Amino acid sequence: MLFRIDPSAPEPLFAQLSAQVRSAVARGDLSAGERLPAGRDLAGSLEVNLHTVLRAYQDLRDEGLLELRRGRGAVISERAAQDYRPLHAAIATVVATSRRLGLAPETTSALLKEALR
Repeated sequence: MLFRIDPSAPEPLFAQLSAQVRSAVARGDLSAGERLPAGRDLAGSLEVNLHTVLRAYQDLRDEGLLELRRGRGAVISERAAQDYRPLHAAIATVVATSRRLGLAPETTSALLKEALR
């Protein structure tokens, strides 16, 4: 998986990394048992502090999407093996409705975030 970060974005770097892993899992690009790059390697390739990567990995671990194992590194957990198709269908419905109503993507995102609280 190719990670990209935008240092000028308002979102913290660790959050950008976490979001990319979450999205890849939801899309099925990453599946249970797959390893992520070692923290040091990823930090070096992205030219960020090691603690930035470790914070992202720890957040994903706390959510249950990642297992951190000594000697094995960061591995996508079994929880990530869920079938996300129903969620994708629901999101497609929300997007279609949002477009039909002429809502800005930011408005739709805000409504989704509020509904998830």
